[in-house]
Amino acid sequence: MGGSQSEREDKVSLELNEEIIQSMEVGMAFRDYNGRISSMDFHKTSSYLVTASDDESIRLYDVASASCLKTINSKKYGVDLVCFTSHPTTVIYSSKNGWDESLRLLSLHDNKYLRYFKGHHDRVVSLSLCSRKECFISGSLDRTVLLWDQRAEKCQGLLRAQGRPAMAYDEQGLVFAIAFGGYIRMFDARKYEKGPFDIFSVGGDTSDANVVKFSNDGRLMLLTTMDGHIHVLDSFRGTLLSTYNVKPVSSNSTLEASFSPEGMFVISGSGDGSVYSWSVRSGKEVASWMSTETEPPVIKWAPGSLMFVTGSSELSFWIPDLSKLGSYAGRK
Repeated sequence: MGGSQSEREDKVSLELNEEIIQSMEVGMAFRDYNGRISSMDFHKTSSYLVTASDDESIRLYDVASASCLKTINSKKYGVDLVCFTSHPTTVIYSSKNGWDESLRLLSLHDNKYLRYFKGHHDRVVSLSLCSRKECFISGSLDRTVLLWDQRAEKCQGLLRAQGRPAMAYDEQGLVFAIAFGGYIRMFDARKYEKGPFDIFSVGGDTSDANVVKFSNDGRLMLLTTMDGHIHVLDSFRGTLLSTYNVKPVSSNSTLEASFSPEGMFVISGSGDGSVYSWSVRSGKEVASWMSTETEPPVIKWAPGSLMFVTGSSELSFWIPDLSKLGSYAGRK
């Protein structure tokens, strides 16, 4: 039983709370980008992070050693959205060149394209991978959502959207949500062709959907919209639990928000470049961090960790400053 008791106490004492969020600040930043970061993703089971940037680079980081392991340039196609597959050095990404809307399966290990996925006719604005099987979904300004199998170049299914679609799988990969036009449509991943099994309204906000996400336990979902609203819903009943407001974003930006690992807090960018956090339970703002940027950063909470990451013209890792926390002062 040796150290397990004190280790357990340490773990419990560092559970995320408002005080810890308020103490968070940039612990490390990578400033060597020559364009805005458009997308990033954490690998679920390794300590890797991947970023995509307007400087046409894809970069792989090891968060554990806070180092950039690899930079791969996609000069021909540009790069917009990027997601890990289950493999920690294989990604799927969308292009940003305006003439080839294929998605690409890329091995970062040896910089080889493993597959192209052709089917969209306009920019891909949403991309989500299923944790259960080798499948993923993509949504485009061509108003289609395509369903893919990583092993096949042709799409496996097509759903139409009446607007810019945002979509996401839940953590288990059993359901996915497609948002547009003020509603979130819920689909069973195994029988999506039957149409949505539920449709949730998001309080009359019909501005363009930007991102939709599930909390890790699947009980909550959030939707951000161009008007600067972050809606949090109960993902089983569809009840709108709260709406947080930030500065609206321009049509070429994306407002991104993220749940903390246990779903107690939401962090979000804003149309004025700032970062905000709210408590899901109380609906109140917990913290805000002003910025000299003028566009919303992309923002993701690191899986199972007291850290979130923002991407703007630089990549920033936000961690608690324990010296600011009364209850931790003097602890070693």
